[in-house]
Amino acid sequence: MAKAQRAETGTVILWFRKDLRTDDNRALAAAVASGRAVLPLYILEPGESGPLGEAQAWWLHHSLAALSDDLKRLGAPLILRRGEAIDIVPRLVERTGASAVYWNRRYDPAGAEIDTALEAALREKSIETESFAGALLHEPTKVRTKTGGPYRVYTPFWRALEAAGEPEEPIEAPRSITAPKHLPKSDALEALALLPRLDWANAFSDLWTPGEKAAQARLRHFLDDLIGGYTAARENTWEDGTSRLSPHLALGELSPRRVFHATRGLKHAPEREVVTFRKELVWREFAYHLLVHNPDMRWENLNRKYDRLGWQDHSGDFTAWTKGLTGYPIVDAGMRQLWRHGIMHNRVRMITGSFLVKDLLIDWRRGEAWFRDTLVDADPASNAMNWQWVAGCGADAAPFFRVFNPTTQGEKFDPQGRYVREHVPELARLPDKYIHRPAEAPASVLKEAGITLGKTYPSPIVDHSKARDRALAAYRTLKDAA
Repeated sequence: MAKAQRAETGTVILWFRKDLRTDDNRALAAAVASGRAVLPLYILEPGESGPLGEAQAWWLHHSLAALSDDLKRLGAPLILRRGEAIDIVPRLVERTGASAVYWNRRYDPAGAEIDTALEAALREKSIETESFAGALLHEPTKVRTKTGGPYRVYTPFWRALEAAGEPEEPIEAPRSITAPKHLPKSDALEALALLPRLDWANAFSDLWTPGEKAAQARLRHFLDDLIGGYTAARENTWEDGTSRLSPHLALGELSPRRVFHATRGLKHAPEREVVTFRKELVWREFAYHLLVHNPDMRWENLNRKYDRLGWQDHSGDFTAWTKGLTGYPIVDAGMRQLWRHGIMHNRVRMITGSFLVKDLLIDWRRGEAWFRDTLVDADPASNAMNWQWVAGCGADAAPFFRVFNPTTQGEKFDPQGRYVREHVPELARLPDKYIHRPAEAPASVLKEAGITLGKTYPSPIVDHSKARDRALAAYRTLKDAA
């Protein structure tokens, strides 16, 4: 940060990535403090460095629009480009005569590799580069076990972060930004082609408002109205009991430091509720810790013995799962909520994930890819870690032999069927007793509810008890081969 305090002439290119905010943006603050003109830049890069899927691309479109408006009000319009950063940034430096490029660090392997190469290329041309911490509470490379290695179990990781003390204080957004006198022309936001060609995302706006202001408003609502009962309410599938901050964090509309420090001194919230919520923030940190130390986590089992597991290639079952047509109401409700709103209740993510991996014996990587494309909060670290967790093959994972029963899980976490009725409306008229067991309902009950199994709602695509036995047999094969 020291270099950034000197007043110098010239221009700083401020390269936004997944940090689409002005509040607690270390790179932005340093650029403004340098005394130089600031040129805000966003590049739509290919691959993991851009949006992870079409749902997140929808979010990114609206987030960039909001950020552009905010920056314009502060005095420096956002310049948009599309392509490879290694080509675009040096070309823009040369064209504008910029003397420095600042950015906040990213930790996905592809993005980090690009940043390293770009930094070397710019320094060869005597262009100053500065990177700052902004995406996490703590730098993942600095959190180590007593023996100097990375953590592989969450609880000790949490304790280590607790012992390390609170993260740095967040910093306020600048009041104004001085733009260069001569600005390069920006690509039009529409030219980035982020919105889906077919408007399947038209219901997203029923639930979501992208952008920094909306993120801050959601944080205030959660802390004012919800955190006091968070531990219990977050398990209720049918109510707004979670923070719903994950998509805002995924694209950096909120900094985790701002969220963490906002939970201090809440007189209306018991300490246990605050700690439970903070542990969710640290679970995200743990995911990045694992990703940094296991860059192939999206493709490779962290526990390599699972490489020998006999996955099934049942494309019809996978399609039924993606469409919410498995015949298991809680699974179908979750998958339809995902398609409709780009989100799924956290508890139901575990249920649907277990069903794909254990009941259908389909490779977790196929589920991970589907979630990447359909989640507005898609995250390269959390998505891969959570899928490996539910598949039993990750670090600190749930054991493979822990197989969720989708029927009893539905009855436990949606006892009155409110979640199912909202997302699987063809079952809405079933009584509570059968809302999670339509295949067991008497013919008279089905008729009264207007349901014909196999036509208006599918029969179960797999018998859970037999599927469980098959999964455990596959697991025993791994143990026997060890």
